Amino acid sequence: MTDPVSRNLLLFDIERFSDRDDIQQGYLRRMLYGVVDSLLRTAGIDQTQHLRADRGDGVLVMIDANAPLPALLRALLHDAAHELRAVNRLASSSAQIRLRAVLATGFVAVDEFDGWVGSDLNTACRLLDGGPLRAALRERADDFALCVSDPVYAGIVRHNHPGIPAEEFCPVDVPSKNGRLHAWLYGPLPTGAPAPEPEGDSGAGTTTAAATATAPAAAGDRTPAPAPAPAPAPAQSGATVHGNVTGGVIGVNQGSIGSIGNISGITLPGEKR
Repeated sequence: MTDPVSRNLLLFDIERFSDRDDIQQGYLRRMLYGVVDSLLRTAGIDQTQHLRADRGDGVLVMIDANAPLPALLRALLHDAAHELRAVNRLASSSAQIRLRAVLATGFVAVDEFDGWVGSDLNTACRLLDGGPLRAALRERADDFALCVSDPVYAGIVRHNHPGIPAEEFCPVDVPSKNGRLHAWLYGPLPTGAPAPEPEGDSGAGTTTAAATATAPAAAGDRTPAPAPAPAPAPAQSGATVHGNVTGGVIGVNQGSIGSIGNISGITLPGEKR
């Protein structure tokens, strides 16, 4: 296996793809690739700077770390919804395309089978399939919902670069088998989405115990409250008191896509989408 190299990761998934028949799915895939190509061109990312892996109902784009990430994020924020609106204007109701997207960054290695391997890649896939992003797209009038990883937020979004409004990103927690994944959703949180829990020991256990000990019995509760412990008797006059009171794998269609260095294949975990 090669040493890991830094890559920007852009993932897309088509909503309700499996609900369509074969003809509709073929149409949606053509529209998806057209939208992706247009967004990459807008961001100034040419074919020599990225590889693509087909995911059936979506696509993974592996982008050279030297490509302009702020420009790509601006294209996603300002152009993706317009591109989809233009496509859907001319499509029947059964061929409307709506997309979830994740922009992440991380280290990826290439194994002896020319496959892509990396926990950062796994994390990006789990964010794409996570509940917060799915719920956000369901509730929005636009046909596009975007989530960015913690490193993208920390390195790009929070600095308020032109055209990237940090105040419009909301923190979300995405449950996974390896624990909570922290990410940032563009736009309002979906209805009923819980606020992210604070990290570390918040002292909630101590507070809860104290509240339980002092709270009055609820109405209708017939269980008598425990009697308070008797106060220690005062010492008698003149007496002396003694004592002391813690990689999955996804196939890559190399075709005519560009290449980055000597990398020629892609691996992703085969997870349910």
